Amino acid sequence: MFGKKKTEEPARRDGFVQRLRARLNKGDSWLTYDLANLAPGRKIDDEVLEDLESSLVMADVGVDATEHIIASLRKSLARKELKDVDALYAGLQKIISEILQTVEKPLSITEGEGPFVILMVGVNGAGKTTTIGKIARRLKDQGLSVMLAAGDTFRAAAIEQLQAWGERNDVSVIAQQTGADPAAVIYDAYESARSRNIDVLLADTAGRLQNQQGLMDELTKVKRVLGRQNSNAPQEIMLVLDASLGQNALVQAEKFHDALGVTGITVTKLDGSAKGGILLAIARKLAIPVRFIGIGESAEDMQEFRADEFADAMLRPANQVEPAT
Repeated sequence: MFGKKKTEEPARRDGFVQRLRARLNKGDSWLTYDLANLAPGRKIDDEVLEDLESSLVMADVGVDATEHIIASLRKSLARKELKDVDALYAGLQKIISEILQTVEKPLSITEGEGPFVILMVGVNGAGKTTTIGKIARRLKDQGLSVMLAAGDTFRAAAIEQLQAWGERNDVSVIAQQTGADPAAVIYDAYESARSRNIDVLLADTAGRLQNQQGLMDELTKVKRVLGRQNSNAPQEIMLVLDASLGQNALVQAEKFHDALGVTGITVTKLDGSAKGGILLAIARKLAIPVRFIGIGESAEDMQEFRADEFADAMLRPANQVEPAT
């Protein structure tokens, strides 16, 4: 968790969970719907599991995670633990939650010499700059001082957008003209943040197509420059991924991780066409911590990732009453 974190309001978190469940698939849970149609009144057998396997692959869960899930369910079937659809639901939720718990690691802001630097990376359209604004607000709410660095110097609109978030959150933004060297902008921002004893520096970067080596090289230059200012910086390299891209998002994550050593991921646009399976693929293939998930445009629509809540949202429709505890 973040340092200096205030107690989160339960109602606010509960509201997010309800919206997550409602928006994740725009209605009935995809697995609830599929299983209800795959096994209406049927006993659970290999044929049902084969049909479920197809559904998982189609939902961007990925081959590796799907094989793991089905293999685990087959073991339960062999032990005669999957007697009906309810038992299959319970087994499936347990497996999904266990996979996701491996990447449930909230961002922790540690104190040290100079500001804690979060270098934000990702392709155009993933919601990177908006995510920066939302994280800045969360950090301020937790009592931390924040500064933003407008390192996306290729688009004037990106600088303007970041400045708008700075005004909205009442935090300083270090920016230069369009076309300036991103590494120089972030260098200046770091020095400014250090001189003003700022707790956290959030550095934006230009949207990158992961197959454009020249642009990826520029990101590694930014990382090197920060490392010269402070051997521990950047303390977090956060990749923002658009969930609606499905398996392409996993490819992006692999490329950015290979180039930079990604330390955390924020998954956005889970309210779009995605079914949430991409988080399972990321967990199984890369095991990079998922810091936040986003389901909309407002600041409240981005929250820390919690595995059990997400697994529940994948499996239970929004209008289904939570079981009594």
